[in-house]
Amino acid sequence: MKIVSSTLKTVAVAAIVAVGAASAIAGMSKVTVGGNAMLPSKNIVENAVNSKDHTTLVAAVKAAGLVPTLSSKGPFTVFAPTNSAFGKLPEGTVPTLLKSENLGTLKGILTYHVVAGKLDRKTLWKWVNKGNGSAELKTVAGGKLWVMANGDSNLMLKDEKGNWANIPTYDVYQSNGVIHVIDTVMMPK
Repeated sequence: MKIVSSTLKTVAVAAIVAVGAASAIAGMSKVTVGGNAMLPSKNIVENAVNSKDHTTLVAAVKAAGLVPTLSSKGPFTVFAPTNSAFGKLPEGTVPTLLKSENLGTLKGILTYHVVAGKLDRKTLWKWVNKGNGSAELKTVAGGKLWVMANGDSNLMLKDEKGNWANIPTYDVYQSNGVIHVIDTVMMPK
């Protein structure tokens, strides 16, 4: 009887641990972007295609041939402009960039939104504090972005042309990095 009782206790503990782990994993998937859950087990592209707020970005990534790169191991930090961010560009900009003769420019703009490494909000704040309110980031495109404090709890992004972006959603963790949603398309020089 002792062996059966001990075995039942072990099984019960294992079941409780499994339920707790499943709840923790489910809790991690609570981040939603564009109305859909962003799962940390999926890569940047797999999650982005599910965001209704990033259909323009996804179309641009596909057109520029960046799907294999952003699906690779990484890690990457992506500052992901929303559809409304692309809507702020002068009329006709997006269709012009999607033309085959402009794909090099499009690729340059998109990779300007990508930084090597997994830089979550906590890391960005640490760098901003160390830099007395500003941190310079080198993009995959070879340009520079600046992350700056905007009050005590918000960060903003500045590009080489002086444009500013708010970061309304931080720390959307991916299997190959992290995404921060931004409200303005950043432009290199």
